[in-house]
Amino acid sequence: MPELPEVETVRRTLNQLIVGKRIERVTVNLPRILQRPDDPLLFAAYLEGRSFVAVERRGKFLRLVLDGLVLISHLRMEGRYGLYGQEEPTELHTHVIFHFTDGTELRYKDVRQFGTMHLFAPGEEWQAAPLNKLGLEPLDDSFTLEAFRGALGKRTTKIKPLLLNQELVVGLGNIYVDEALHTARIHPETPASELKRKDQERLHAAIVETLAAAVNAGGSSIKSYVNGQGEMGLFQHSLKAYGRTGEPCLTCGAEIEKSVVGGRGTHICPRCQKPPGGSGRASLTGGSLKPRSHAVKRRLEGAGQ
Repeated sequence: MPELPEVETVRRTLNQLIVGKRIERVTVNLPRILQRPDDPLLFAAYLEGRSFVAVERRGKFLRLVLDGLVLISHLRMEGRYGLYGQEEPTELHTHVIFHFTDGTELRYKDVRQFGTMHLFAPGEEWQAAPLNKLGLEPLDDSFTLEAFRGALGKRTTKIKPLLLNQELVVGLGNIYVDEALHTARIHPETPASELKRKDQERLHAAIVETLAAAVNAGGSSIKSYVNGQGEMGLFQHSLKAYGRTGEPCLTCGAEIEKSVVGGRGTHICPRCQKPPGGSGRASLTGGSLKPRSHAVKRRLEGAGQ
């Protein structure tokens, strides 16, 4: 946490709050947040006098575009941004403050202190870490079934840890992998190479539908996540597998079970998600999930940009 839907929600919020604002100065209270450059004085000097032009996203990374620079920010587990008036008290664990010329401040708070910031000249960010090895973007038109099948290839890795690998598909974390696999009726321990084409079709569709629905709901506030305006997400109220241990499956009524797959807590329906080598997949009440054919932009209709 936060995963793609939460980062996308933060992106949209910041795009409304800070675009056009000019940085007067920067305060760095925790230098280890800075990865490039790692010198707080140099980091601040590069940013002073520049304005935010746009806020974009690549996977779980925010791409904050300024006039002449790009700031890549990873929130990791509990990083968050908020816009404040300069007269408002600074909360504990506020590590970086962008002071604007209009008297407002963009503050980065991170209780766990795992977040990172990298500065690049425009275009250089795509050739260097942390963006240069990222995989397919699941809410982009380029995330076609054929592209997904090509990424899976003949890998024998269990499908859950494979989907968590950001070099395959970006933005998927534990919550949304559990949800997508449940929707696609695929057991998380199934080797990717054993997925039939229909399994791949269902999983591709489930990834897109799950993430799009989560974005529309503003993400999931499982622990401490809020957007740039302090608002919680609502998708946690729509979860079908994750965090529902012992509760009935909404499809078949069997109890949701929790186990550990690839070192991560994993939630499944033992009836809908047959283990590899089992007697086959249970049918989904109300018909099978089918991939949509229209553009991804329409999947997000109503969510705003």
